Amino acid sequence: MTQPIIQLQNLTKTYRVPVRPEGLAASVKSLLRPQYTQVTAVQDISFSITPGEIVGLIGPNGAGKTTTLKMLSGLLHPSSGTASVAGHIPWQRHPTYLRSISMVMGNKSQMLWDIPPMDSFRVLAEIYAVPPAEFQRTLDELIDLLEMQDLLTKPVRNLSLGERMKCELVASLLHRPAVLFLDEPTLGLDVSMQLRLRRFLAEYNRRSHVSIILTSHYMADVLALCPRVILIHHGKLLYDGALDGLAHRLSPFKMLRLTLRTETTALPPFPPGVEITETAPSALTLRVPRLDTPAITAHLLQTLPVADLTVEDPPIEAVIDQVYSEGAA
Repeated sequence: MTQPIIQLQNLTKTYRVPVRPEGLAASVKSLLRPQYTQVTAVQDISFSITPGEIVGLIGPNGAGKTTTLKMLSGLLHPSSGTASVAGHIPWQRHPTYLRSISMVMGNKSQMLWDIPPMDSFRVLAEIYAVPPAEFQRTLDELIDLLEMQDLLTKPVRNLSLGERMKCELVASLLHRPAVLFLDEPTLGLDVSMQLRLRRFLAEYNRRSHVSIILTSHYMADVLALCPRVILIHHGKLLYDGALDGLAHRLSPFKMLRLTLRTETTALPPFPPGVEITETAPSALTLRVPRLDTPAITAHLLQTLPVADLTVEDPPIEAVIDQVYSEGAA
């Protein structure tokens, strides 16, 4: 059995946040007797990832995704719990560990703006002690995969957002890490560039067998790259499993799409729990309770001139939106 390359057990992170009431008097009092409250960003999260997996870590803003990645990369120390990444305790930040991971954040840059990317790449090769031959071989492979030959000699400040993200990926992969943390890597990119980066990540994972944890608010990223997803909300793990099983596990309804033989202007009464989501002269889309789907389907076939009927799980986006909304409520 393959040993996990990433393993978390009851990982928790709690912040001590200062609290200050409004008004001058309260401000003065807070200087003498400051008050604090405890905010739990991540609570008792446990999961494991095997070498070569690409896993989507999803959740709404403030769910604890970035906090989790920062603990796994060693940037934050947890309040309790344990974690092992590539055989190391992340927050000990051992040099061997730091050479085995890399992290890309869509809203932060490690490139120096006033010099060409190639100069930054050479500096990083020295920092990570990458042998010259290996550096050139890796660089050539990444440049070819990302189609960025013409970007190497331009100052970073003259590059577009998508071009800079290509450079960020190269900079993060030059030392060939075993684990790659991606926090919103397609943030702000146009649809075409998002597609190119997804293709690159899928191909690079296939070639290098790197393990990837990806966070993204673009479900297209998750659908294209992540067979498995971990859903967290309010710092708690809600789901860990196959992407195609997310709807079945978390959504209590199914979608029925009907094509009618004739146009129908007056619809018969539907059973309780049936919701019409789309309507056309000769077509209907209904949302029905998952457990009642067989009975409702039989009822529709008896009462409507049905030419075709399909039963589907709701779109992943709809399931996740429902989880977020119910969690917020």
